[in-house]
Amino acid sequence: MKILVLNAGSSTQKNYLYELEKGPLNEMSPPLWSGKIDWSRQEGMAEIEVKSGNQKLAETRPSESREKAIASLLETLWQGKTQAIADPSEIDVVGHRIVHGGEKYREATLITPEVKSAIAHLAKLAPAHNSANLQGIEAVEKILPNVPQIAVFDTAFHADLPLETVVYPLPYEWYQQGIRRYGFHGISYQYATQRTADLLGKPLESLRMIVCHLGNGCSLAAIKNGKSVETTMGFTPLEGLMMGTRSGSIDPGILIHQMRSQQFTVDELDSILNRESGLKGVSGVSSDMRDIHTAIEEGNERAKLAFDMYVHRLRLQIGAMLPILGGLDVLVFTGGVGENQSSVRSGACEGFEFLKLHLDPHKNQNSPTDADIATIESQVRVFVIQAQEDWAIARECWHSLTKNQSYTQSSF
Repeated sequence: MKILVLNAGSSTQKNYLYELEKGPLNEMSPPLWSGKIDWSRQEGMAEIEVKSGNQKLAETRPSESREKAIASLLETLWQGKTQAIADPSEIDVVGHRIVHGGEKYREATLITPEVKSAIAHLAKLAPAHNSANLQGIEAVEKILPNVPQIAVFDTAFHADLPLETVVYPLPYEWYQQGIRRYGFHGISYQYATQRTADLLGKPLESLRMIVCHLGNGCSLAAIKNGKSVETTMGFTPLEGLMMGTRSGSIDPGILIHQMRSQQFTVDELDSILNRESGLKGVSGVSSDMRDIHTAIEEGNERAKLAFDMYVHRLRLQIGAMLPILGGLDVLVFTGGVGENQSSVRSGACEGFEFLKLHLDPHKNQNSPTDADIATIESQVRVFVIQAQEDWAIARECWHSLTKNQSYTQSSF
């Protein structure tokens, strides 16, 4: 079965083609083809990278609509030097990461007009993502009109959060209207927790974990008995940690004050909080942690402040989850920043010596992948897990299709 995965972020579009066979899917299969578009590095430009076997394509083009960019990228899958299949008809199913599924969608779901409508409706809660997810769905509909598409929801992993976590301290009627904590990055958490348990050789249900998903978007999740019991993102992906361009949690009185004193509109505040805050807003340099470190090395004090705030808030939220878990067996870092920034990992772990958590400095610096970077004596294991959201989406599609053979174009 050939599965095409579209993973749309706020500033990137990552696509992968996997071929999965019958049988258990315990080991990750490398993709036959991968393609990425990054709009974040150069304003008005799109950086494109494609890989198929030993063939690679890398170029920078003037930015175009997401739908057109996806169409152009997918064409490299069946033509040109990065061709991986002879014809688009070889694709059996397309899986999409959908950030917000609301209360209704708790598992991988065949995309229908009703599901598309729900994704569009929920875009107001995840404006940087659901709209991009929907554009990917519509681009595929035009290119592969007869191929079933499946939505895999980031919110599904947090579907069983306890009520005291879900309900906000607001008028209860608001909760009844759907204003509640949903949580995000669930696809990443599901993979990272199981992968960590497998590496430890222990049942997932036996471990108390805190997982740090750190990328342009950032969140934490506390995992107990194999389930999410607390997470930092809430009603939208804006709540919680300081992020690349998002503020994370702030005093809501600030917004009321700015609306009254500066006459900011709702749309202006939405743009500021989601696109002009976080690392970018404080540093004035960039939302990219690599650029922040470069600026720090050049003596930029605002970049240093942004980094210190980022780590402080990360450490604070890790600490807040400890009593909910009743202790900690494993701390996990994943996502682009979590995997590649040793200074973020070491900074986050400072102050937790009382848990007898001790990093091995050499292991931490040595570009670890799917590895334990704690010392032998540490009573808390610390893992760096390579994010594999795309493989997890492909696996969810495989499970969904094997349960519902009527979705598929052909048997496999």
